Amino acid sequence: MNNPLINPGLGTFFWMLVSFGVLVFILGKWGWPMLLKSLKKREQAIADSLNAAEKAREEMLQLTAHNEDLLKEAKLERDELLRNARLTSEKIIEDARAKATEEADRIVENARESINYEKLKAMHDLKNQIANLSIEIAEKLMKAELSNKQSADSLIQRELENVHLN
Repeated sequence: MNNPLINPGLGTFFWMLVSFGVLVFILGKWGWPMLLKSLKKREQAIADSLNAAEKAREEMLQLTAHNEDLLKEAKLERDELLRNARLTSEKIIEDARAKATEEADRIVENARESINYEKLKAMHDLKNQIANLSIEIAEKLMKAELSNKQSADSLIQRELENVHLN
């Protein structure tokens, strides 16, 4: 059992120990610091990524809350606009109804005035026609009565007696 791999000799053991020491020295001087530096960078990058992800999640929550607030605000504004539009339309309808009623009353009043005016005009025309007819009849009667001199003188005398001087 003299296998050099299982039972190494003293020289082999010494050189293995020296080689191992040089390897540890080289790794300790240049390898481990670079490896640890890379690990620290990676750890920092992971921590930064986690922090960024947490910030992004918080911002998303804030944005979601903000969006919900904006949505509520928009719904309130829409409801307010609809309510104002409804009130405005009702006011316009009421104003139009009032104006229509006023206009109808004015038209009825104008029609009454026109009817009264036409009635008075017709009565005036009728009175004028009656007066003209009366004058024509009186004229014809006077011509008939005054055609004879004696009856004309007696008519004049009678009329003078009826007239009272003030």
